Amino acid sequence: MGLFDFIKGQFIEVIEWLDDRGIVVYRFPAYDNAIKMGAKLIVRESQAAIFVNEGQIADVFGPGTYTLSTQNMPVLTALKSWKHGFNSPFKSDVYFVNMTTFTDQKWGTTNPVIMRDPEFGMIRMRGFGNYSFRVQDPVIFLRDIFGTKKEFTTAGITGYLKAVVVSGISDLVGEAKIPVLDLASSYDELGRMTAEKLLPNFAAIGLALTNVTIENLSLPPEVEQMIDRKSSMNIAGNLDQYMKYQTAEALREAANNPHGGAAGAGAELGAGMAMGQMMGQMFQQMNSGGGAAGAAGQASAGQSSTGQGAAPGDAGQQGQASGSKKFCSECGSRLNENAKFCSDCGSKL
Repeated sequence: MGLFDFIKGQFIEVIEWLDDRGIVVYRFPAYDNAIKMGAKLIVRESQAAIFVNEGQIADVFGPGTYTLSTQNMPVLTALKSWKHGFNSPFKSDVYFVNMTTFTDQKWGTTNPVIMRDPEFGMIRMRGFGNYSFRVQDPVIFLRDIFGTKKEFTTAGITGYLKAVVVSGISDLVGEAKIPVLDLASSYDELGRMTAEKLLPNFAAIGLALTNVTIENLSLPPEVEQMIDRKSSMNIAGNLDQYMKYQTAEALREAANNPHGGAAGAGAELGAGMAMGQMMGQMFQQMNSGGGAAGAAGQASAGQSSTGQGAAPGDAGQQGQASGSKKFCSECGSRLNENAKFCSDCGSKL
């Protein structure tokens, strides 16, 4: 290999980037190699190439194939003070920016968000989902976020973006004042509203938030248990129908029991029907009003053991009469209350 071939091999003739691997920005490895004037620059779809001269952003190229010259690099030509038609190798940093949409980026609340619900009062809520973003302005993103690193992946920014998304969703749900029980029917609307709300935040760093998905907004376990209990009570609101259902279920289980026989099935059916009637009557009496029940209670309290009404004075006299004892005046023997003669001495009373 001659000296000319060696020198020629040190010049970069084709500049391109093929592998993204989730990389947002990639710095083309040209640290010690000079770029040949007239080299080919290949920028694929959903890519942008940016030339940086001594830390200053120069020319930006969109998708296409370019032959580098002073004509299509006006900013770099001016920065290097090249004369018209300059055709020597030059050094410049070249960055490829991935303009594709990065999907399935996760978001979730690190700690519960305290909110006020019209039905449950103050509650703590958690949520999770995903979002998508892409680079909208490669120049702003390169200048404000990337810096001078070799490459930049989504992992370098998702922590910040996640915090922005969680903050936006929490603020939006709080302002919407949608009851917790109705939130599930508003997930799509809240996602779209969050994406619109956060557009300025993403645009400030050269990004675009393309989609926000809310997979779930949940309450603490103790609140969910309370909701489950309330749901069970609402389902069992008609106890008469509920008992009939239980009776039918008992009959079905008895019929499927090979050891129970017809007698067992009949016994379970009778017990279930009796229970259903008892419960139905009890709740009918409760729903009929407290006035009749109170009157009946007072009447029953005022009756004696024989079913007759008795005044307080009569009750006292009865107590005195039942407490007195009858004795024979001749021999002193104890006698029955209705006795006419003494059973011991025969004396007439």
